[in-house]
Parts: sequence; C-alpha cells; structure tokens
Amino acid sequence: MDIAYADVAKMIDHSLLNPTLTFDELEAGCRLAIEYDVASVCIMPYAMARCTELLAGSTVAPSTTIGFPHGGHTTAVKVAEAERAIADGCVELDMVVNVSRVLSGHWDDVRADVAAVVEVAHAADRKVKVIFENCYLDDPQKIRLCEICGELNADWVKTSTGYGMGGATMEDLKLMRQHAPDHMAVKAAGGVRDLDKLLEVRALGVNRVGASRTKEILDEARRRLD
Repeated sequence: MDIAYADVAKMIDHSLLNPTLTFDELEAGCRLAIEYDVASVCIMPYAMARCTELLAGSTVAPSTTIGFPHGGHTTAVKVAEAERAIADGCVELDMVVNVSRVLSGHWDDVRADVAAVVEVAHAADRKVKVIFENCYLDDPQKIRLCEICGELNADWVKTSTGYGMGGATMEDLKLMRQHAPDHMAVKAAGGVRDLDKLLEVRALGVNRVGASRTKEILDEARRRLD
C-alpha cells in the first residue's frame, strides 16, 4: 500500500462539535490534533478564537461550522457567523445548506444562501465546505446541490453533519464525486470510524473526512503504514 501516515492524517478534520464537550475537552482536542498533525480541527464556534491560539505555529487549520446543524438559519445570520468565525481566525468553514429549501425545490434561495457564505469566505481567502445532510435528500437533489456548489466555486461538498439520521454512505460518495466538478473536493462525515473505512472512501476520491475517533484511526495508521 503506497500510502504514508501523513497522507491519512492530512485527510482528517478532527471533530469537536458534540454539544456536551466541555471547554477543557475542546482544548485537549486541539492539542491532540497537533500531536497527530491532522488537516484541521472543526470546533464549536464559540471556541474558535481559542482554537486558533492553540493551533498557531502548527500545520493544523482551525475550522468551524456555519448554520449548524440544521441549516435553517437565515442567510444574514450565516453571513454574520462566517464573518465572526473569520475574525476569530477560522480558515475553513463548514456550512449547512437550508435543507428545508432544498426539499421545497427553492433552488434560487439555496443558491443565494450558499453564495453569500462562499463570497464572504473567499474574499478573506478562506475555504468553504458545503454540507448537504444527504440522509434527508434524494439523488436528484444531491446532484443539483453538487452542480450549484460547483458553479459557485465552493471548495468541498460534504455528505452530512454527523448529527442527522445518517452519515456518509459509499453510494452517496460515489454520486457526489461523479457530479462534483474536478475543481471541487468531497468530504465524508459520519460513519468513518476506523482506518479501513477511511482508506475505502479515499479510494473513491474523497480527500477529507470528519472524525471524532481520530486517535484510534491514526494510532492504527502508525502501526500499519509507517
């Protein structure tokens, strides 16, 4: 297997989004992310500024969520969240689409919502991952979202929040990679709990995963890949 530990570690966004995590646990999660040299920490928005401080000088990017977890915030609130996150040092923003609008077929509103956050982020040289929450959607809706996000030059399309009724599936990842333009990456979230699963989604063209079991995955990677 021609994959090194660093290839795996830099696929992981270490997820610190469980609402019951204490502030001490959030700080410990940031330190763990540095120790394992992952791609990013995705932390609750209120802890973004502290996360940025802790990650300073490392190669781990600070990231947070926008419109999380249900996507039903007004666009103005999502923009305000994005601006606050960027001011606090956020490098990558994981935003949730308005699922209700998607299910209603209000595609102009969906586009405007995503565009507003992408515009704010890209103006500050930050990146955006657009979360679909696929467990609630049918395939044509997922395909249309891939098309819209591609047209708006979002940086990633992402399967799920990890807090819906289901997470990433192989079928959805294949569909998203097929319909996302080449310039846009795909992130899997929810259900990637071990190294074998991570390598399986990597083989489909996924280059990021959201993970809370980062230590377990990367301890196994160190044993098997180095």
